[in-house]
Amino acid sequence: MFPILKKEITTYLSSLVAYVTIGVFLLVLGLFLWVFPDTSILAYGYAGLDSLFSTAPYLFMFLVPAITMRSLAEERREGTFELLLTRPLSDLQIVLGKYFAGVVVVLFALVPTLVYYYSVYTLGAPQGNIDSGAVIGSYIGLFLLGSAFAAIGLFASSVSKNQVIAFTIAVFLCFFFYSGFDSLSGLLSLQTLGIQSLGITEHYNSVSRGVLDTRDLIYFLLLDALFILLTLFVLHRQQQKKFINTAFLSTLGILFALTLFTHRFFTRFDFTKEKRFTISTVSRTVLDSLPAPVNITVYLQGEGFPGGIKRLQTATKDMLSDLQAYSHSKLTFVFVDPIKGLSQDQQKQAFENLSAQGIEAQNLSVKTDDGVQSKVMFPFALVTSGDKAIPVKLLENQSNLNTTPEEKLNASIQNLEYAFTSAIKKITTGGKQRIGFTEGHKELTDLQLNDAMRNLSDGYLVGRIDLATIPFDSLRKVGLLVIAKPDKAFTELEKFKIDQYLMRGGRVLWAIDQVSAELDSLKGKGNQALAFNKELNLDDQLFRYGIRINYNLIADINSSQIPVTTGDVGGTPQIQLLNWLFYPVYIPQSTHPIVKNLDGITSQFASTIDVLDIKNVEKTVLLNTSPYNKEIKTPHLLSLMALRDEPNPKEFQSPQKITGVLLEGKFVSDFRNRPVPDSLGEKIAVLGESKPTKMIVLSDGDILRNQVGADGSPYPLGYDRYTKQSYGNLTLLMNIADYMADDSGLISLRNKEIQIRLLDRARIRSEKLQWQLVNNIVPIAIVLIFAIFQHYMRKRKYAH
Repeated sequence: MFPILKKEITTYLSSLVAYVTIGVFLLVLGLFLWVFPDTSILAYGYAGLDSLFSTAPYLFMFLVPAITMRSLAEERREGTFELLLTRPLSDLQIVLGKYFAGVVVVLFALVPTLVYYYSVYTLGAPQGNIDSGAVIGSYIGLFLLGSAFAAIGLFASSVSKNQVIAFTIAVFLCFFFYSGFDSLSGLLSLQTLGIQSLGITEHYNSVSRGVLDTRDLIYFLLLDALFILLTLFVLHRQQQKKFINTAFLSTLGILFALTLFTHRFFTRFDFTKEKRFTISTVSRTVLDSLPAPVNITVYLQGEGFPGGIKRLQTATKDMLSDLQAYSHSKLTFVFVDPIKGLSQDQQKQAFENLSAQGIEAQNLSVKTDDGVQSKVMFPFALVTSGDKAIPVKLLENQSNLNTTPEEKLNASIQNLEYAFTSAIKKITTGGKQRIGFTEGHKELTDLQLNDAMRNLSDGYLVGRIDLATIPFDSLRKVGLLVIAKPDKAFTELEKFKIDQYLMRGGRVLWAIDQVSAELDSLKGKGNQALAFNKELNLDDQLFRYGIRINYNLIADINSSQIPVTTGDVGGTPQIQLLNWLFYPVYIPQSTHPIVKNLDGITSQFASTIDVLDIKNVEKTVLLNTSPYNKEIKTPHLLSLMALRDEPNPKEFQSPQKITGVLLEGKFVSDFRNRPVPDSLGEKIAVLGESKPTKMIVLSDGDILRNQVGADGSPYPLGYDRYTKQSYGNLTLLMNIADYMADDSGLISLRNKEIQIRLLDRARIRSEKLQWQLVNNIVPIAIVLIFAIFQHYMRKRKYAH
């Protein structure tokens, strides 16, 4: 085999055709990657070689057949193949020698592309900001693809003596195996058969990300073996030899058994630096135990998206492919463009239908070298199972002005595994935890909590709880107790039940307003109202747990807007949106998974929180004001007339105030060494210290309240119907529920970190032409220098 291998490589590299073929390949590849804007690495803006590994396969369809077309066709045409058979070489050795020679030449053609890696490495911001491990893994994928095409090309060369015909057959077969099965799977009658897994694309896309899955590796090895066996079969038929024998049948049996084994027992090697394609144990557990099929429709599809959205598209597809690998074929997904090919009226109807499912169209503006690109898109997915459906938001619209578009996109990509796994778990889980919202203290109504309870009901059993009447044994079955903006004092009996519920490991979300203040009361006569302190009878209990919610109000320059009548023109009131300082917007700064990468949280008439030093209790600040805030003591007269005056920033420079905190640990009972309330009516053993548990305290209950329209219909939680802006209140609530009521560790997926790898845009603008020339000329120059050197060495050898 080795003499054949050496002879083939020497013969090929001694031919001018070889260098012309490789040179054309590198020239076209360079133009696609560095000049043409749709596939240009410079226009993409990210420090990676994704364009190389998505473009190269289509060029390989012509390069590899051009390399292999002469391997057997020329031998048979010139009659030299019979001479090879007279040597002490078997047909298998001859075929393998020619096959590996073709693979080596393909590798030779790839070596000059390392110039692209050097260019991206140099242009990174900062320099060297490229994931080298991912590049190595992707090159492995390209090598496996080249080896498969080499096997196909060798087979095509065996069926004809004409090199042109062999080239044509090889190109057709390469294209069919790369894209044909995907096209066939798109037919209505074949969509459920999964025949796309027989094609190369699915396996190559998996490996080219930088992840080597043993199933993909076996697929390429089987494809290589298949066409090598077919080549031997053709050669035996031409020589009128018997081909099917014990060795052949044994080989087929081994390959078939290997396929079945790797399909059931597989492993993956993630070459990326952050292991971003490694699925967590939590997600694997959810996917491994799916009780019913799950279908995911992704609406983030279309053309003309900027580089960042393309990256989000690719990341979403990669994540779903990775999750699908562990689902035992129960998870399927599809990407669709919901408005493609629709008329204007049909598009309007489509917008309304999607909006009813919680899927909203968005405009994203991303800075590019050519200015600002804007695109209407639907960055959502719909997870369905049976008759249930849950929308998944793919793009986080963080309200932090200091967050760049690239950081927002990166945060969205980091959150994909949690978003999809959480939705899948909620829609398929049978035994749901209970979440109870208290009632009987003038808490938020069902209408005001409509969106909160509706969204929670997808994964939990949600209902109202009257602490005065519920038996304690029933209360203990609740996974999370939510106290949402009470306005009436709690009795000692109710406080006792909450306390002992907590002592036995129960979890509580306190959303407490210490001050009574409502915007509606300000819009009456005089446009002013008194904000006064509430008497909820909870201060002593919260103090014992390590929390004090102060009797004050927060005025924050970083606030949301309210509609205000500023005049009257022709009998028509003039409405203007103005910032209302008592509606602070919190930009989460904590890295805790509950609030990590969360959009801004809107609130109304919030108070400050003091965190006390309590033994065995760990405190984590979740929400706080901006540095431009002011504390106002209550009672205080509120007036809309204050909107006329522009706030003085100097008066609002104050340390950030805590408005939301998580407490975890062992709490001391508020009823320790105290008598049990006389009205208890049931025997409950008083525990003086709790089991390890947790609670969250928010100094504003309106964080959980959705707005209600004039017709009585509720809006989504976090959506402001006046400014048309969506805040992160719903996501905050869902994260709290997952962290507090779900012990599977699902919320830990939000800790996933993916580094942003960008190119230096300023340097690209000033040096763009230079790098285009470097990456189009240097690779070809390397091949030319090698050709001259090889010609000189060959001439020198034979001259002697």
